[in-house]
Amino acid sequence: MTNKTRVAYMYDPDIGCYDYEPGHCMKPFRIRMTHDLVMSYGLYKSMEVYRAKPASALEMTQFHTDEYIEFLQRITPDAIGSCQQEALKYDISGDCPVFDGLFEYCSISAGGSMEGAARLNRGRCDIAVNWAGGLHHAKKGQAGGFCYVNDIVLAILELLRVYQRVLYIDIDIHHGDGVEEAFYTTDRVMTCSFHKFGEFYPGTGHLMDIGIGKGKKYAVNVPLRDGITDEAYRGIFEAVISDIMKCFRPEAVVLQCGADSLSGDRLGSFNLSMEGHANCVKFVKSFKLPTMVLGGGGYSIRNVARTWAYETSQAVGDSVGKVLPFSDYYEYYCPEYLLDVPQSNMSNDNTPEYLEKIRSTISDRLRTLPFAPSVQMHDVPRHGLGGSEEDDDILADMDADENMDVRMTELQQDRQVANDAEFYDSDVEDEKNKHLVTRPEEAEALDEEMADVEDRESGEEASRKLTQPELPATNGDTDESENTRSGSVVVRPSETSAVVLDHASAEESSILPGTGNTTTPPRSPEPEEASAAEAATEVTDAAMEDTSEAPTAANVPTESIEPTTEVAETSTTAEAADPRSPSATPPRATE
Repeated sequence: MTNKTRVAYMYDPDIGCYDYEPGHCMKPFRIRMTHDLVMSYGLYKSMEVYRAKPASALEMTQFHTDEYIEFLQRITPDAIGSCQQEALKYDISGDCPVFDGLFEYCSISAGGSMEGAARLNRGRCDIAVNWAGGLHHAKKGQAGGFCYVNDIVLAILELLRVYQRVLYIDIDIHHGDGVEEAFYTTDRVMTCSFHKFGEFYPGTGHLMDIGIGKGKKYAVNVPLRDGITDEAYRGIFEAVISDIMKCFRPEAVVLQCGADSLSGDRLGSFNLSMEGHANCVKFVKSFKLPTMVLGGGGYSIRNVARTWAYETSQAVGDSVGKVLPFSDYYEYYCPEYLLDVPQSNMSNDNTPEYLEKIRSTISDRLRTLPFAPSVQMHDVPRHGLGGSEEDDDILADMDADENMDVRMTELQQDRQVANDAEFYDSDVEDEKNKHLVTRPEEAEALDEEMADVEDRESGEEASRKLTQPELPATNGDTDESENTRSGSVVVRPSETSAVVLDHASAEESSILPGTGNTTTPPRSPEPEEASAAEAATEVTDAAMEDTSEAPTAANVPTESIEPTTEVAETSTTAEAADPRSPSATPPRATE
């Protein structure tokens, strides 16, 4: 009987719909490409795939300030002009722009990491994976380095509800300054960062930055130089992590797998292959501790997707082939179509003497630490992110009512997805700005044509109603509701007996603005009712006066209204003039 590693894999399909801005090197679309490879290789069969609930603003304020989270909630690209000073206060500019769905993007990233930590706390899995997480530069009240909300700190805080000591390992080429700063004064979290040091963002992470107060010597920094190879990186990584495991004795591990330390990255300058990068995941897994694997940097998105998919297979324990299976984004991996990121021939500035000095300095410092620092006996907080197993069903039902599974609409996705050209690795940006979607002229012409057709149909419908007698209502009065919706003036049958408008005049008047006044013909007109005819003439004259006042009404004939005995002849004449008219109806027989 084999003990299979239980892996919980967090993925939200909406994460790939967000785009920082045209030309920005951070592209959340890489997470969708990674998931596409994971599914194509069939790795989902060996793990549990979850769509975590996005983190709420209240959950984010467990680390971040209320003012900062409130600002992220209300800021939009349209409102940034009126909030420039506040945006500068929170460093929301430049590398951290405001884009559509900013807060929702942060919620998805943080929610996946917090949910993974909660499942580790409940023993539901051995490894939790969230490639949308790993945003390690965000501070308590400030953004930085493409990061807005520090999901790593939020996940570690969740783990500390159950585990006494947590080890954080960062293999991103940039120093994990946000996480180190958050736990710089505590001995319950040890941070260990392998990064490039010098004139490189964020400029922190010196070998002698070791923490202060109670957290002194619990911050470990491994500053490296350009061009480090797989062999050199493996030697320093395994040596330092082994010493930490012996001295610190962590109960849980969080591994940030920033892929910008790969060879050929657009912003990085290390020379790690996919195998060398994934060896870190394999080595950490060998300690058999509850482990969370997160994403991070990585700006050559094809290599990022390859590496994270391969590291997912390492976490699961399944082997995958070098030849990529066919997938939705298969053409992105041309021309080789292989699951491989090779090393280049760049020089390695990390000499063996330099690496040995770093290793010995860190090892000597770790020996002086108290063995396995612990906290006093305490109860696990009752209100963690994850409940007990027996309460899961009840909480799920309650949560389904209060927090519905609302996903992005297709319109929202279309507004936020960048042009496909944005997803190819190129230093030359598209000069034509193809990411800007313009409406085709053909569509506008079609809309105008359809509007003309609707206008003609409405005019013909009005003319048809004028030539057809209307049946009276059962109570002796006409139905006013229908005439009111069509814009007509309702006149009682007693006032308009033996009167109808001329067909040709009504057809002209029906299409002119401001001429909605018409009369309703009676069913049984009486020619001898002269008084009714005079009343109808006054109504018709008033309608014609309105028509003459309209800006487009000109030369509208105003003829006297004859009794109903003349209606048959008028209708017949109109039909003969235009037999194709849909409003032409057979003349009504008169007595």
